[in-house]
Amino acid sequence: MVFDIVTLIARFLSKINCLRLSGVLSAVLLMSVSARAEGVTIPNFWDPRALLERPDLPATRTIRFLVDDDFPPLHFPGLDGNPTGLSVELARAACERLSLTCTIQVRRFDTLLDALQERQGDVVAAAIPITTDLRSRFAVTAPYFKIPARFAVRKDRNQPAPEARTLQGKTIGVVGGTAHEAFAKSFMAGGNLKPFPELAAAQAALKAGEIDYLFADGLGLALWIGGEEAGGCCDFSGGPYLESRFFGEGIGFITRTEDEPLRRGLDFALQQLWKEGKYAELYLRFFPIGPF
Repeated sequence: MVFDIVTLIARFLSKINCLRLSGVLSAVLLMSVSARAEGVTIPNFWDPRALLERPDLPATRTIRFLVDDDFPPLHFPGLDGNPTGLSVELARAACERLSLTCTIQVRRFDTLLDALQERQGDVVAAAIPITTDLRSRFAVTAPYFKIPARFAVRKDRNQPAPEARTLQGKTIGVVGGTAHEAFAKSFMAGGNLKPFPELAAAQAALKAGEIDYLFADGLGLALWIGGEEAGGCCDFSGGPYLESRFFGEGIGFITRTEDEPLRRGLDFALQQLWKEGKYAELYLRFFPIGPF
C-alpha cells in the first residue's frame, strides 16, 4: 500500500513545473531537531524553548485559505476531488486548534499572492518559498516544511556514508544549474561531479550503476525511492543537508502584513500541533518515505 501511495504521488510530481520546484530550493534555512517515528524521520521546525501565546481572534470570522492543487504531497486533489496534502491538512488542523471556521479555495499557483493581496482570501497555504522579497510584501509564519538535499546510493554497492574523504574520486550525479550542483562544487571538491539535465536522468544513471552517488532534492528522491521506477534499487545515505545559502528557509503560511494577529495565531497553532503529535500524524500520512 505504501508503494502504491508513493508511486501515485510520484506520478503527480512529474507534472510539476521545474522552475517552481527549483524555486522552493533557493530560499533560506532551518535549525532543526528531528524525531523518528515508524522508520520515518519527522522534522521539527519549532524551538521548544519558545513559548508562543495565543492571540485573541474573533470566532465569528471565517478564514479563507488559498491553495494550489498541483504540488503533491503538499497540496493536490484527493480521491474525492477535494484538495488535500500536508499544507492543506495542516491548515484545517490549525483552524480546529484555534476554534475557527475556515474554507479552502483552490486557485492557480501563479495567482495566489495576488489573490491574497486583493483580499480574495486570508492565508496562502502553498509551496511558495520564504524569501526576503516575500517578507517585504507579506507576513509569514515560521516554516512548517523544508526540502532538504540528500544523497542517494544503490543498495547493493555498499557505498560508505558520504563524507569529504569517502567522496574522493567518486562519481557524484547532480542536476545541472541547481543549488545542489553549486553546493557540491563548494563542498565536494574531491568528487567527480557529473551533471544531468534533469532529475529523472540522474536517477536512471544511479539505478544503472553509472554513478556512485546522486545528490539532489530530498523530496524528489523520496518519491522516486519509494516508487515503481526505482524498483527498490536505492536508498538515502547521509544528510539531510539544510545549508541556508543553498537550500532555503522553507515554506510557511502567508498572510497580509496588517493581519498580524492571524499570523501569530497560526504560528501558535503550528507549534501546538507539533507538541500534540498532530504534525507527526499528518507528516506520516503524506510521507510514508520521508525526505529527512
